[in-house]
Amino acid sequence: MNRTVMAFTLVTLLAMPAHAQLARTFLSANGSDANTCSRTAPCRTLQVAHNNTTAGGEINMLDPAGYGRVVIQKSISIVNDGVGSAGILVPASSIGIRIIAGPSDKIHLRGLIIEGAGVGEYGIVFESGKSLHVENSVIRNMTISGIAFITNGGEQDTNNLSVSNTLVADNGSHGIVVQPSGSAFVYSVFNRVEVSNNGENGIAVFGNRNVGRTWTSVVDSLSAQNTGIGFYIFNDNPASWRTHMDIFKSTSSFNQRFGVVAEGSNASFILGQSAVVLNGYLVGLSQAAALDGALGESYGDNYVYPEKNLTIKPKS
Repeated sequence: MNRTVMAFTLVTLLAMPAHAQLARTFLSANGSDANTCSRTAPCRTLQVAHNNTTAGGEINMLDPAGYGRVVIQKSISIVNDGVGSAGILVPASSIGIRIIAGPSDKIHLRGLIIEGAGVGEYGIVFESGKSLHVENSVIRNMTISGIAFITNGGEQDTNNLSVSNTLVADNGSHGIVVQPSGSAFVYSVFNRVEVSNNGENGIAVFGNRNVGRTWTSVVDSLSAQNTGIGFYIFNDNPASWRTHMDIFKSTSSFNQRFGVVAEGSNASFILGQSAVVLNGYLVGLSQAAALDGALGESYGDNYVYPEKNLTIKPKS
């Protein structure tokens, strides 16, 4: 990414009432942060609910509302299971959900709308933790990126990102960016994800800062109408393991530049049962390409139009 993710002022965000923590806490549009966050005495903001929830616990939303940004520092689930539009309206130059958790912490987010309104910088930023799972959510209108997975792990670490049934749209930079640093193994899975109308690439994976393995699977997903590339994989670091993306049953279309690109000697992709159509069509750019020593392979069962300048080879 082109800039350092801004830091929160944690002093006020992490202040909390002197209540005993609960395994399950609740938020309501009519709640109060002076409450215990129980079902009968719900809180008003995510940060206070987080601080009153035990590690591994769950925050539940009772009403449609904006519940404020949150810094997550432990295993936790934040859940909206059908109460309506509930989540976060991200303030100007801010991050909606920032995750700085421990090496074994797992974070689950479900049913959230994270709205940048053209002023919030990032929807979700994952800096540390074991894993992040996002499902049934909408992340849109950030000035930079919807999701930034920028973990910095050691060689004994494995960091996982999973996104499913989620829309990431209308953001100023990448829709979703995976850019680890360090030596961890980083695995990302995108299933039934739509990334559209973002200012740079739809899903972008950069492995050049990470000497570990950066591996991504995209299934049943759509990357469309982005200013840059639909699916982009980059790694030119000879000291790094390969950065790779498997793309199955997915579509990259109407992106202004390329459909799928791997760039750099340690970057690669494999296409199967996918459609790569009408990307950069008006300016004659390639649909799918492997550049600067990268490897692009196809199972031969894809729909690619037009096929000019195609630089992928049959899967051996």
